[in-house]
Amino acid sequence: MLTRREALLGSVLAAAAVATVGSAPVMAAAKDVAGLPREKVTLVSPPFVHAHDQVAKGGPRIVEFTMKIEEKPMVIDADGTQLNAMTYNGTIPGPLMVVHEGDYLELTLINPDTNTLGHNIDMHAATGGLGGGELTLVSPGEQATLRFKATRPGTFIYHCAPGGAMIPWHVVSGMSGAVMVLPRDGLKDDAGKPVHYDRIYYLGESDFYIPRDEQGKFKKYDSAGDNYDDTVKVMRGLIPTHVVFNGKAGSLTGENAMKAKVGETVLIVHSQANRDTRPHLIGGHGDFVWEQGKFANPPAKDLETWFIRGGSAGAALYTFRQPGIYAYVNHNLIEAVELGATAHFTVDGKWDDDLMTQVEAPKAIAS
Repeated sequence: MLTRREALLGSVLAAAAVATVGSAPVMAAAKDVAGLPREKVTLVSPPFVHAHDQVAKGGPRIVEFTMKIEEKPMVIDADGTQLNAMTYNGTIPGPLMVVHEGDYLELTLINPDTNTLGHNIDMHAATGGLGGGELTLVSPGEQATLRFKATRPGTFIYHCAPGGAMIPWHVVSGMSGAVMVLPRDGLKDDAGKPVHYDRIYYLGESDFYIPRDEQGKFKKYDSAGDNYDDTVKVMRGLIPTHVVFNGKAGSLTGENAMKAKVGETVLIVHSQANRDTRPHLIGGHGDFVWEQGKFANPPAKDLETWFIRGGSAGAALYTFRQPGIYAYVNHNLIEAVELGATAHFTVDGKWDDDLMTQVEAPKAIAS
Protein backbone atom coordinates (compact mmCIF):
# COMPACT_ATOMS: atom_id res chain seq x y z
CA MET A 1 0.00 0.00 0.00
CA LEU A 2 1.33 3.44 -0.92
CA THR A 3 2.21 5.81 1.89
CA ARG A 4 0.79 9.33 1.75
CA ARG A 5 4.27 10.58 0.81
CA GLU A 6 4.60 8.12 -2.08
CA ALA A 7 1.10 8.96 -3.33
CA LEU A 8 1.90 12.66 -3.32
CA LEU A 9 5.13 12.10 -5.20
CA GLY A 10 3.38 9.91 -7.75
CA SER A 11 0.77 12.57 -8.47
CA VAL A 12 3.47 15.21 -8.89
CA LEU A 13 5.44 13.05 -11.31
CA ALA A 14 2.29 12.41 -13.33
CA ALA A 15 1.49 16.11 -13.47
CA ALA A 16 5.02 16.87 -14.57
CA ALA A 17 4.79 14.33 -17.37
CA VAL A 18 1.62 16.00 -18.67
CA ALA A 19 3.14 19.47 -18.37
CA THR A 20 6.17 18.56 -20.46
CA VAL A 21 4.27 16.95 -23.34
CA GLY A 22 4.76 18.98 -26.50
CA SER A 23 7.94 20.67 -25.30
CA ALA A 24 9.26 21.22 -28.84
CA PRO A 25 9.50 25.02 -28.35
CA VAL A 26 12.03 24.38 -25.57
CA MET A 27 14.15 22.31 -27.94
CA ALA A 28 13.72 24.81 -30.77
CA ALA A 29 15.30 27.50 -28.61
CA ALA A 30 18.56 25.56 -28.74
CA LYS A 31 19.04 26.72 -32.36
CA ASP A 32 18.89 30.36 -31.32
CA VAL A 33 21.68 30.07 -28.78
CA ALA A 34 23.85 27.39 -30.39
CA GLY A 35 26.44 29.91 -31.54
CA LEU A 36 26.98 31.54 -28.16
CA PRO A 37 30.20 30.92 -26.23
CA ARG A 38 29.94 28.55 -23.28
CA GLU A 39 31.47 28.87 -19.83
CA LYS A 40 31.52 25.92 -17.44
CA VAL A 41 31.50 26.99 -13.78
CA THR A 42 32.41 24.85 -10.79
CA LEU A 43 30.26 25.81 -7.83
CA VAL A 44 31.69 26.40 -4.35
CA SER A 45 30.13 25.98 -0.94
CA PRO A 46 28.56 29.00 0.80
CA PRO A 47 29.36 31.47 2.25
CA PHE A 48 31.89 31.59 -0.57
CA VAL A 49 30.98 32.32 -4.20
CA HIS A 50 32.58 31.07 -7.41
CA ALA A 51 34.91 33.43 -9.30
CA HIS A 52 33.09 35.83 -11.62
CA ASP A 53 33.49 39.15 -13.40
CA GLN A 54 31.65 42.08 -11.85
CA VAL A 55 31.45 43.71 -15.28
CA ALA A 56 30.67 41.40 -18.20
CA LYS A 57 33.36 40.83 -20.80
CA GLY A 58 31.88 40.61 -24.28
CA GLY A 59 28.37 39.59 -25.20
CA PRO A 60 25.95 37.06 -23.73
CA ARG A 61 27.07 33.52 -23.12
CA ILE A 62 25.74 30.20 -21.85
CA VAL A 63 26.94 29.63 -18.30
CA GLU A 64 26.85 25.94 -17.36
CA PHE A 65 26.36 24.70 -13.80
CA THR A 66 25.91 21.20 -12.39
CA MET A 67 24.29 20.48 -9.03
CA LYS A 68 23.82 17.13 -7.33
CA ILE A 69 21.02 16.60 -4.85
CA GLU A 70 22.07 14.99 -1.58
CA GLU A 71 19.78 13.60 1.09
CA LYS A 72 21.75 13.22 4.29
CA PRO A 73 21.61 13.83 8.05
CA MET A 74 23.15 17.12 9.17
CA VAL A 75 23.85 18.40 12.68
CA ILE A 76 22.30 21.85 13.11
CA ASP A 77 23.40 22.98 16.56
CA ALA A 78 26.04 22.41 19.25
CA ASP A 79 23.78 19.92 21.01
CA GLY A 80 23.94 17.49 18.11
CA THR A 81 20.35 18.00 16.91
CA GLN A 82 19.92 16.19 13.60
CA LEU A 83 18.10 17.44 10.52
CA ASN A 84 17.23 14.86 7.89
CA ALA A 85 18.44 17.27 5.27
CA MET A 86 17.72 17.53 1.57
CA THR A 87 20.35 19.64 -0.13
CA TYR A 88 21.61 21.05 -3.39
CA ASN A 89 25.29 20.09 -3.71
CA GLY A 90 25.44 18.93 -0.10
CA THR A 91 25.14 22.36 1.54
CA ILE A 92 22.50 24.50 3.18
CA PRO A 93 21.92 26.81 1.43
CA GLY A 94 22.72 25.54 -2.03
CA PRO A 95 25.50 27.39 -3.87
CA LEU A 96 25.08 30.92 -5.22
CA MET A 97 25.15 30.97 -9.02
CA VAL A 98 26.29 34.20 -10.71
CA VAL A 99 25.59 35.25 -14.31
CA HIS A 100 25.06 38.57 -16.12
CA GLU A 101 21.86 40.00 -17.53
CA GLY A 102 21.32 38.56 -21.01
CA ASP A 103 23.32 35.40 -20.30
CA TYR A 104 21.73 31.96 -20.40
CA LEU A 105 21.96 29.93 -17.21
CA GLU A 106 22.11 26.21 -17.99
CA LEU A 107 21.77 23.91 -15.01
CA THR A 108 22.10 20.13 -14.93
CA LEU A 109 20.30 18.79 -11.86
CA ILE A 110 21.32 15.28 -10.76
CA ASN A 111 19.30 13.09 -8.40
CA PRO A 112 21.50 10.05 -7.60
CA ASP A 113 19.92 6.63 -7.22
CA THR A 114 21.12 6.62 -3.59
CA ASN A 115 18.37 9.15 -2.77
CA THR A 116 14.82 8.12 -1.89
CA LEU A 117 12.72 11.08 -3.08
CA GLY A 118 11.95 13.04 -6.23
CA HIS A 119 13.21 16.64 -6.39
CA ASN A 120 13.23 19.63 -8.73
CA ILE A 121 14.19 23.30 -8.80
CA ASP A 122 12.03 26.42 -9.03
CA MET A 123 14.21 29.31 -10.23
CA HIS A 124 12.76 32.70 -9.22
CA ALA A 125 15.14 34.29 -11.74
CA ALA A 126 13.57 32.35 -14.62
CA THR A 127 10.56 33.17 -16.79
CA GLY A 128 8.23 30.23 -17.43
CA GLY A 129 5.91 27.75 -15.73
CA LEU A 130 6.84 27.06 -12.11
CA GLY A 131 10.26 28.61 -12.65
CA GLY A 132 11.36 25.47 -14.47
CA GLY A 133 10.02 23.18 -11.77
CA GLU A 134 8.03 20.96 -14.11
CA LEU A 135 11.01 20.60 -16.46
CA THR A 136 13.44 19.52 -13.76
CA LEU A 137 11.48 17.07 -11.60
CA VAL A 138 13.80 14.08 -11.33
CA SER A 139 13.33 10.75 -9.58
CA PRO A 140 16.27 8.98 -7.95
CA GLY A 141 18.65 7.85 -10.69
CA GLU A 142 17.67 10.65 -13.09
CA GLN A 143 19.07 13.99 -14.21
CA ALA A 144 17.65 16.88 -16.22
CA THR A 145 19.08 20.05 -17.76
CA LEU A 146 17.28 23.39 -17.75
CA ARG A 147 18.31 26.52 -19.61
CA PHE A 148 16.77 29.96 -19.10
CA LYS A 149 17.64 33.49 -20.14
CA ALA A 150 18.59 35.83 -17.31
CA THR A 151 16.42 38.80 -18.25
CA ARG A 152 16.23 40.65 -14.91
CA PRO A 153 19.24 41.79 -12.86
CA GLY A 154 19.17 41.10 -9.15
CA THR A 155 19.33 38.42 -6.50
CA PHE A 156 16.76 35.61 -6.63
CA ILE A 157 16.17 32.46 -4.65
CA TYR A 158 15.74 28.96 -5.99
CA HIS A 159 14.11 26.11 -4.11
CA CYS A 160 12.64 22.65 -4.46
CA ALA A 161 8.93 22.62 -5.32
CA PRO A 162 7.76 19.06 -6.03
CA GLY A 163 4.10 19.80 -5.29
CA GLY A 164 1.59 19.98 -2.44
CA ALA A 165 2.83 19.64 1.13
CA MET A 166 6.13 18.40 -0.34
CA ILE A 167 7.03 22.02 -1.20
CA PRO A 168 7.36 23.49 2.31
CA TRP A 169 8.74 20.21 3.67
CA HIS A 170 11.57 20.12 1.13
CA VAL A 171 12.31 23.83 1.60
CA VAL A 172 12.53 23.69 5.41
CA SER A 173 14.65 20.54 5.04
CA GLY A 174 17.33 22.65 3.37
CA MET A 175 16.49 22.84 -0.33
CA SER A 176 17.02 26.47 -1.30
CA GLY A 177 19.76 28.70 -2.65
CA ALA A 178 20.20 31.80 -4.76
CA VAL A 179 21.11 33.18 -8.17
CA MET A 180 22.69 36.59 -8.69
CA VAL A 181 22.18 38.23 -12.08
CA LEU A 182 24.58 41.17 -12.36
CA PRO A 183 23.99 44.07 -14.76
CA ARG A 184 26.38 43.71 -17.68
CA ASP A 185 28.07 46.97 -16.70
CA GLY A 186 28.18 46.09 -13.01
CA LEU A 187 26.50 47.44 -9.90
CA LYS A 188 25.61 51.12 -9.50
CA ASP A 189 25.02 53.29 -6.46
CA ASP A 190 21.96 55.48 -5.91
CA ALA A 191 23.43 58.16 -8.20
CA GLY A 192 24.17 55.70 -11.00
CA LYS A 193 27.92 55.58 -10.36
CA PRO A 194 29.75 52.22 -10.54
CA VAL A 195 30.45 50.37 -7.31
CA HIS A 196 32.84 47.47 -6.82
CA TYR A 197 33.20 44.84 -4.11
CA ASP A 198 36.44 43.30 -2.87
CA ARG A 199 34.77 40.26 -1.34
CA ILE A 200 31.38 38.60 -1.59
CA TYR A 201 29.68 36.31 0.92
CA TYR A 202 26.41 34.43 0.62
CA LEU A 203 24.25 33.69 3.67
CA GLY A 204 21.17 31.54 3.41
CA GLU A 205 18.87 31.80 6.40
CA SER A 206 16.84 28.69 7.23
CA ASP A 207 14.02 27.90 9.60
CA PHE A 208 13.93 24.28 10.78
CA TYR A 209 11.12 22.36 12.47
CA ILE A 210 12.54 19.36 14.33
CA PRO A 211 10.00 17.02 16.00
CA ARG A 212 10.38 16.15 19.68
CA ASP A 213 9.72 12.90 21.51
CA GLU A 214 7.56 12.45 24.63
CA GLN A 215 10.42 13.69 26.83
CA GLY A 216 10.84 16.85 24.76
CA LYS A 217 14.08 15.74 23.13
CA PHE A 218 14.66 16.24 19.42
CA LYS A 219 14.03 13.05 17.46
CA LYS A 220 16.29 11.37 14.92
CA TYR A 221 15.21 9.44 11.84
CA ASP A 222 16.91 6.94 9.55
CA SER A 223 16.21 8.50 6.14
CA ALA A 224 14.98 11.68 4.48
CA GLY A 225 11.38 10.52 4.18
CA ASP A 226 10.85 8.98 7.60
CA ASN A 227 10.25 12.28 9.37
CA TYR A 228 7.58 13.56 6.96
CA ASP A 229 4.43 13.14 9.08
CA ASP A 230 6.05 14.34 12.31
CA THR A 231 7.72 17.33 10.66
CA VAL A 232 4.55 18.49 8.93
CA LYS A 233 2.79 18.62 12.30
CA VAL A 234 5.54 20.88 13.68
CA MET A 235 5.57 23.01 10.51
CA ARG A 236 1.84 23.69 10.80
CA GLY A 237 2.48 25.34 14.17
CA LEU A 238 4.56 27.96 12.32
CA ILE A 239 7.07 28.09 15.20
CA PRO A 240 10.57 27.02 14.16
CA THR A 241 12.83 25.14 16.53
CA HIS A 242 15.92 26.62 14.86
CA VAL A 243 16.60 29.73 12.76
CA VAL A 244 20.16 29.58 11.43
CA PHE A 245 22.56 30.86 8.82
CA ASN A 246 24.14 28.37 6.43
CA GLY A 247 22.66 25.24 7.90
CA LYS A 248 23.76 25.32 11.52
CA ALA A 249 23.79 27.56 14.57
CA GLY A 250 27.30 29.02 14.83
CA SER A 251 28.28 27.87 11.33
CA LEU A 252 29.81 31.28 10.55
CA THR A 253 31.42 32.11 13.89
CA GLY A 254 34.80 31.40 15.46
CA GLU A 255 37.24 29.87 12.97
CA ASN A 256 34.50 29.96 10.33
CA ALA A 257 33.79 33.68 10.68
CA MET A 258 33.80 35.61 7.42
CA LYS A 259 36.99 37.60 6.89
CA ALA A 260 37.62 41.18 5.74
CA LYS A 261 40.06 44.05 6.19
CA VAL A 262 39.55 47.69 7.04
CA GLY A 263 38.93 49.54 3.78
CA GLU A 264 37.55 46.51 1.95
CA THR A 265 34.06 46.63 0.46
CA VAL A 266 32.01 43.48 1.01
CA LEU A 267 28.83 42.45 -0.79
CA ILE A 268 26.54 40.36 1.41
CA VAL A 269 23.86 38.34 -0.38
CA HIS A 270 21.16 37.11 2.01
CA SER A 271 18.30 34.76 1.13
CA GLN A 272 15.33 33.35 3.00
CA ALA A 273 13.08 30.94 1.10
CA ASN A 274 10.30 30.72 3.67
CA ARG A 275 10.11 33.47 6.32
CA ASP A 276 10.68 37.22 6.59
CA THR A 277 13.93 38.31 8.20
CA ARG A 278 15.70 41.50 9.27
CA PRO A 279 19.49 41.45 8.73
CA HIS A 280 21.60 43.81 10.82
CA LEU A 281 25.39 44.25 11.00
CA ILE A 282 26.21 45.22 14.59
CA GLY A 283 28.76 48.04 14.49
CA GLY A 284 28.34 48.59 10.76
CA HIS A 285 25.71 49.63 8.25
CA GLY A 286 24.37 48.95 4.81
CA ASP A 287 26.17 51.59 2.75
CA PHE A 288 24.03 50.56 -0.21
CA VAL A 289 21.24 48.03 0.14
CA TRP A 290 19.15 46.41 -2.57
CA GLU A 291 16.58 45.36 -0.01
CA GLN A 292 14.31 43.78 -2.60
CA GLY A 293 17.34 42.38 -4.39
CA LYS A 294 16.71 43.99 -7.78
CA PHE A 295 19.65 45.86 -9.28
CA ALA A 296 17.56 47.80 -11.81
CA ASN A 297 16.26 49.78 -8.82
CA PRO A 298 18.55 52.27 -7.03
CA PRO A 299 19.82 51.02 -3.68
CA ALA A 300 18.83 52.51 -0.35
CA LYS A 301 21.63 54.21 1.58
CA ASP A 302 22.99 53.95 5.12
CA LEU A 303 20.50 51.42 6.48
CA GLU A 304 20.89 50.10 10.01
CA THR A 305 18.63 47.08 9.45
CA TRP A 306 16.99 45.89 6.26
CA PHE A 307 14.16 43.58 5.40
CA ILE A 308 14.29 40.39 3.34
CA ARG A 309 10.88 39.04 2.43
CA GLY A 310 10.31 35.31 2.70
CA GLY A 311 10.84 33.84 -0.76
CA SER A 312 13.44 36.39 -1.83
CA ALA A 313 17.08 37.41 -1.63
CA GLY A 314 18.65 40.81 -1.06
CA ALA A 315 22.10 42.35 -1.22
CA ALA A 316 23.96 44.85 0.94
CA LEU A 317 27.29 46.57 0.28
CA TYR A 318 29.46 47.79 3.16
CA THR A 319 32.99 49.14 3.42
CA PHE A 320 34.48 48.19 6.79
CA ARG A 321 36.03 51.14 8.61
CA GLN A 322 37.07 49.64 11.93
CA PRO A 323 38.74 46.34 12.92
CA GLY A 324 37.12 43.84 15.26
CA ILE A 325 34.42 41.19 15.36
CA TYR A 326 31.12 42.26 13.85
CA ALA A 327 28.01 40.20 14.58
CA TYR A 328 25.65 39.85 11.63
CA VAL A 329 22.24 38.89 12.97
CA ASN A 330 18.59 38.48 12.25
CA HIS A 331 17.39 41.44 14.34
CA ASN A 332 14.56 39.45 15.76
CA LEU A 333 16.99 39.09 18.65
CA ILE A 334 15.16 36.09 20.08
CA GLU A 335 15.85 34.22 16.85
CA ALA A 336 19.44 35.53 16.74
CA VAL A 337 20.36 34.65 20.31
CA GLU A 338 18.05 31.76 21.21
CA LEU A 339 17.49 30.01 17.87
CA GLY A 340 20.85 30.52 16.15
CA ALA A 341 20.61 33.30 13.52
CA THR A 342 24.00 34.88 14.20
CA ALA A 343 27.16 35.07 12.08
CA HIS A 344 30.44 36.92 12.53
CA PHE A 345 32.79 39.01 10.41
CA THR A 346 36.39 39.18 11.63
CA VAL A 347 37.97 42.41 10.34
CA ASP A 348 41.69 43.18 10.49
CA GLY A 349 43.18 46.68 10.40
CA LYS A 350 44.03 49.79 12.37
CA TRP A 351 41.55 51.33 14.82
CA ASP A 352 40.34 54.86 14.10
CA ASP A 353 39.78 56.84 17.32
CA ASP A 354 37.96 59.53 15.39
CA LEU A 355 35.13 57.11 14.63
CA MET A 356 34.96 55.66 18.14
CA THR A 357 37.00 55.90 21.31
CA GLN A 358 36.56 55.16 24.98
CA VAL A 359 36.72 58.53 26.70
CA GLU A 360 36.66 57.06 30.19
CA ALA A 361 36.89 53.45 31.34
CA PRO A 362 34.20 52.09 33.69
CA LYS A 363 34.71 53.03 37.33
CA ALA A 364 32.75 53.11 40.52
CA ILE A 365 30.22 55.90 40.86
CA ALA A 366 31.27 58.40 43.48
CA SER A 367 28.86 58.52 46.41
